[in-house]
Amino acid sequence: MTIRTMSRSDVPAVATLEREIYPEPWSARIFFDELAQGNRTYIVVTSDAEILGYGGLMLIEDDAHITTLAVVPGFRRMRLGTRLLLTLVEKALAAGARHLTLEVRAMNTDAQRLYERFGFAPVGKRKGYYAGEDAIVMWALDVDAEEYGLRLEEIRGELATEAA
Repeated sequence: MTIRTMSRSDVPAVATLEREIYPEPWSARIFFDELAQGNRTYIVVTSDAEILGYGGLMLIEDDAHITTLAVVPGFRRMRLGTRLLLTLVEKALAAGARHLTLEVRAMNTDAQRLYERFGFAPVGKRKGYYAGEDAIVMWALDVDAEEYGLRLEEIRGELATEAA
């Protein structure tokens, strides 16, 4: 499996996956627009040229917002979401981020557990954010600190052990 930067040629496949995964999917146009923004980073995880997941990041000053993170349903529980999120966090840190934020469906407890492993904590709720479903707003603060670096090293170690 390979994680790489999303290209414009990936957008049709990503938009197809988006429609399969989400009840209110982003259109291909939104992905094209996002890729054109200088403060955005989008990545895909592939196997044999097939896109199995994707994620996005928006940087605003020293805050990085995880805009999207998705894995094809048949490939969940294979740590692809962990690998994607780790890559996004590393890219955010490389760009100078000090804090991370995201929204997650209130009912998506699996995703919430993943984010908690990365130090995200719930700080609020957005009523009806997702087609009538609430979103939990989560933040990870001071991700540029040594303590957070140790958290990332632990996650990297777990992934390396699994790959061996």
